[in-house]
Amino acid sequence: MTCGNISHAYVIFGATGNLATHKLLPALYQLHCQGQLAADVEILGCGRSPFTQATWQAEVRAKLVGLVEGDAHLDGFIQRLDYLAGSLTDPGFYQALHTWVGDNGCENNVIFYLSVSPDLYVGVTDGLANVGLLQETSGWRRMVIEKPFGYDLPSAQALQRSLEQHLKEEQIYRIDHYVGKASVQNLLVLRFANVILEPLWNRHYIDHVQITHSETVGVDGRASYYDRSGGAMRDMIQSHLLQVLALLAMEPPVSQTAEALRDEKVKVLKSIRPVDVSQLATHAVRAQYAGYQQEEGVTAGSHTETYAALQLYVDNWRWQGVPFYLRTGKGLAEKRSMVSVCFKPAPVSLFQGQGASALPNWLMIGIQPEDAVRMEITAKVPGLEMRTRQITMDASVSSPGERKAEAYEELLLDVIKGDRALFLRYDEVTAAWQVVDPVMQAWSLDEHPPLQYPLGSWGPKAAERVFGDSLRVWRHSLACNNCLAGKA
Repeated sequence: MTCGNISHAYVIFGATGNLATHKLLPALYQLHCQGQLAADVEILGCGRSPFTQATWQAEVRAKLVGLVEGDAHLDGFIQRLDYLAGSLTDPGFYQALHTWVGDNGCENNVIFYLSVSPDLYVGVTDGLANVGLLQETSGWRRMVIEKPFGYDLPSAQALQRSLEQHLKEEQIYRIDHYVGKASVQNLLVLRFANVILEPLWNRHYIDHVQITHSETVGVDGRASYYDRSGGAMRDMIQSHLLQVLALLAMEPPVSQTAEALRDEKVKVLKSIRPVDVSQLATHAVRAQYAGYQQEEGVTAGSHTETYAALQLYVDNWRWQGVPFYLRTGKGLAEKRSMVSVCFKPAPVSLFQGQGASALPNWLMIGIQPEDAVRMEITAKVPGLEMRTRQITMDASVSSPGERKAEAYEELLLDVIKGDRALFLRYDEVTAAWQVVDPVMQAWSLDEHPPLQYPLGSWGPKAAERVFGDSLRVWRHSLACNNCLAGKA
């Protein structure tokens, strides 16, 4: 399969940074090993470090050794690499880049990947435009930008105004690597390839939905950036978790085309009920892990949250009245991403007092580390007595020995193919900001410090208040024996 075998040049700004060296270059190497890159594809790294082509190739080789068993393809990949040193604020750098593209543009098809700080997006775009590198006179030019797409709704709108001075919307690829995970994409398959779920996938049968992303590490040396960028709500909920919500709640698209898929996601995001400031105490929780204030780079007295939980409603016919609970946090008990769908109880219980009959059915979808789908149902306990218990129907999504592609592999290949289905459209970005902006604005005006929680816990006990119902608790695991856990 060589559907990505299109002649082009891949230009990576910030090529010596963490994202490029740990994600982008390894992903491109994997595509090379799988025969997904045309023979003449060139990869240009751009950065301030004074590498030559030879020293850059040696640097990348050292990082990639051992990534693929045998490394039989490593020499061929290294030969694709070139390097251009310079400052992104220097007009001469863009002139030199223009010359390089003219010599190595691979039929004038060029991808510019901005693996740099978001505050440089506009400057780099202007620099490229000033030397004519964004004009599609022959071939195509595409730009990939990483989240965050703005700091809030006004800044996202300002960024778009700047980009659209030089780029058409179809040239912009707003990448959210979380959506590129195979387990996240599997949500679409579960929804629309299995007729057994569709009759139940609505307000008549679903009690509530939980979406969790937890990390065991703290800010892990990124305290200064994290504190500046605005915390858990901006970092995870505005992008990743709202994307998962949209995939779970969307209507069937008319086709698998990019615009059809994104149309349905936008409809969901626009249907989310705004959180009123008067409801903030019961619909949103923010907290910091103990010790965050002492992290190097954190502003004294910072209110930046490392934990956020949110209750949302999708006001449409399918989901009216069904709460969606989103939470994310750092320094928590386990590293885990999962979706927990709780179904309503049977209208009449025939086995009251005989075991697990009062427990609801759950559909559990593991995103990481488990890539699995589990259904919790009630069954009879073996023996003469009529006793029931909760059991789990477990299906692992991947088979032993199957290689799981990293999210960036598929996303980088999609850019080559021009497939924008897994990338965010501008109206999708603004709709997501409109969901979280009122909460963040209210928090910014709140003089009370965030709640505290100990490292290694499941966050503040007060996070349970978003349920507004003592019978609902957070699911921490795919394991059935944690069905009624909820301990902080």
